[in-house]
Amino acid sequence: MQYTELGKTGVKVSRLGFGTMRLPMSGEDINRAEAIPMLRRAARMGVNYFDTAAGYGNGQCEAVLGEALRDLDGRVYISTKNPVWNHASPEIWRRSLDRSLHRLGIDCIDFYCVVHGMDWQAYTEKYDVPGGFGQEARKAYDEGLFKHCCISFHDTPQNLIKLIDTGEFEVVTLQYNLLDRSNEDAIAYAHSKGVGVVVMGPVAGGRLMHPSEKLMRAVPGVSSTPELSIRFVLSNPHVSLALSGMGSMQMLEENVASASCEQPMTNEEYGCVLKLAEELKRLADLYCTGCNYCMPCPNGVDIPANFTAMNMDRVYGLRKLAVERYDELHKPEKNEDRRASVCVECGRCELRCPQHIPIIKQLKETAAAMEERKA
Repeated sequence: MQYTELGKTGVKVSRLGFGTMRLPMSGEDINRAEAIPMLRRAARMGVNYFDTAAGYGNGQCEAVLGEALRDLDGRVYISTKNPVWNHASPEIWRRSLDRSLHRLGIDCIDFYCVVHGMDWQAYTEKYDVPGGFGQEARKAYDEGLFKHCCISFHDTPQNLIKLIDTGEFEVVTLQYNLLDRSNEDAIAYAHSKGVGVVVMGPVAGGRLMHPSEKLMRAVPGVSSTPELSIRFVLSNPHVSLALSGMGSMQMLEENVASASCEQPMTNEEYGCVLKLAEELKRLADLYCTGCNYCMPCPNGVDIPANFTAMNMDRVYGLRKLAVERYDELHKPEKNEDRRASVCVECGRCELRCPQHIPIIKQLKETAAAMEERKA
């Protein structure tokens, strides 16, 4: 495993971090029999950065992570997030912090995202104002309840630069991958200011888990699209580490191998991938980070799954697989239809989308393309 300094925190972290959002589930519960051995195995393999949040795994993830890592105190670092949004009071913020500490079974959080999804509006209107919950966060820091003040981020690159310029945050966790490079310049700026950069979604919310002949041709010798995706992210000199939401031992083993290369890519390989990424960007205007904030849909549409199917077709030309995935969203025997064609255009998803994607319009395009290809 390769390690690097996380900004100016003085902490050396593994280039691969374990994102716990996608731990294996059994119905509504985390499958502890699978999840806990996998988390412990990751630590034994050199992964020392584990990212979670209060809401992950139906609210169970912090407790499972705390149980898995309890005997490894001092050898691993935990990052979690306060689930408050713009409406939170300082009292609600503090109760959320206390609950996270209790579930994790620790007295101090290493890296604490003081807002799960900080944006500039939240900072200026609710955080850094008299009586805002920023005052409570600073108080908790002074009390030693967390070591490093961090944010997770889904706003615009321009607003990330503003947040960095406040000088308040030591680490930012954000989206960046082959399909979404919009934060690239802001990432470089964060690095120049000594802010550690943690990348979530290096495989684009699972979309880059699928084989892609186009991408594989870019770097001969790469064994899989996920390997290429992680190596691409880690080849950016301004990125500290990449989080992977690993759901199986096999995925863990493969990702650790990808992150263990001293030089993730040569300059020539990196240039080839960048060139191909630009080509794909021109081909595809349907971008979705797979964050799932648009869900659930009140009418049952699985919005991210529909967009994944569409991108398989539009970006990679995998038409047969795209239509198969789209068809899987319709289960007549269960009276279940999650296809784009059942959208009633209520607009709730667009209000929640941190990327401000015109979801309704693109669902219509998806339905037309997928159902036309079936005919």
